[in-house]
Amino acid sequence: MPCIARTSRLALAASAASLALLATACGGSGSDASGPGDGKPVTLTFWSATAGAKETADAFNKTHTDIKVKFSMVPAGPEGVTKLSNAVKGGNAPDVATMDYSALPEYASEGNLEDLTPSSGDLVRNEFPEAVQSLVNLGGSTWAVPFDVTPIQLFYRKDLFKKHGVDVPTTWAEYRTAAEKIHAGDPDVTITNFGGGDPALLSGLAWQAGARWYGTSGDAWKVNIDDPASRKVAAYWDDLLAEGLASKTPLWGEGENKERATGKVATIIGAAWSAGNFPVSYPDAKGKWGIAPLPTWDGKASTGMYGGTSYIVPKGSEHTAAAAEFIKWVTTDPAAMTARLGSLKAPSSALPANEGMRAVAAKQFDNSYFGDQDVYAVAGEAADTIVPGWTWGPVQQQVTSVQMAAGGDHTKMLSSGQAKGETAVTDRGLKLDK
Repeated sequence: MPCIARTSRLALAASAASLALLATACGGSGSDASGPGDGKPVTLTFWSATAGAKETADAFNKTHTDIKVKFSMVPAGPEGVTKLSNAVKGGNAPDVATMDYSALPEYASEGNLEDLTPSSGDLVRNEFPEAVQSLVNLGGSTWAVPFDVTPIQLFYRKDLFKKHGVDVPTTWAEYRTAAEKIHAGDPDVTITNFGGGDPALLSGLAWQAGARWYGTSGDAWKVNIDDPASRKVAAYWDDLLAEGLASKTPLWGEGENKERATGKVATIIGAAWSAGNFPVSYPDAKGKWGIAPLPTWDGKASTGMYGGTSYIVPKGSEHTAAAAEFIKWVTTDPAAMTARLGSLKAPSSALPANEGMRAVAAKQFDNSYFGDQDVYAVAGEAADTIVPGWTWGPVQQQVTSVQMAAGGDHTKMLSSGQAKGETAVTDRGLKLDK
């Protein structure tokens, strides 16, 4: 019988490298009762919303006899996390699933994950960069295995910059100057669309600026969402929007795509995975877009992350060893990346966290859209500048919900997120350090 993790009301402590997220009554509790030893293959259930996941599982099944994977597509984002939570509570969770980094601490601290330290701790430590280790190694334990790393980058219209005599900005001050010059030269063009409010993007930009939205003091949580570094970022973007230098068109909508496709915005603040969207969404602009490092506040190369996915083993799996073997294959074996990319109808520029997988992905990406700029090399260099030490908190999904309701006012997104973060921590029975 699986032992029950006593986590929901434990205070959490931090160290420089990781967050002491939770303590459990025992380690990974699953067993591989029907394993290779009895002549029958272990059958794993695998849930994911990621493109190419089914084909990756199919490729695994063709090359492995002791383990078979049964795949199911599930919704992305909070809806998928809720579905998974309900499955864990109902005792019918999958053996393997994918989860956004931002949801991981919240999910783990509720006792919904198997501890992967025995099976995957060395893998994460040896095969993945430090910048993502702190997102999956929590409280001295490994709760997930990284898939990708998502540095924020600057995508810019080379033709518009040339037309208006603007150099690629290296600082946010230069970025604002570029916005003013381009908009003065053509009032129909703004520097980018930034309307509607995107909590994931705001957090990544705050991350770059030195913010730490979550931390601990002794046995209590700190919620620092509305901190000076984050307020600097929010004020910067709210000012650009108020002065008409950035478009108020909401992100992630048809209006956004239209402005980007027709040259009405001169830059896009995106992540490594964004590059693959360009040939599909803006085909007529081939050769006009370039990629550069994200502007910084002090001129020193740095960036944050925007999204990102990991592999987990939900609580209650009876096949944790087999699940760990599949996860190792899907996150580090080049054959897994080949299967994933070969199945996609649109190009993918997702930057694998594992270097070996990254090399395979780079070979399959067509750089001609970006004027033969080496998309993966640029993204890899950006990944090396991700500010280390960021960890997500145990209530981020609730914070995201209230931030999305703030109407695109980034300053309000911080204050409402701060308030919700504090109440959500105490509502969960955790200590809050004010």
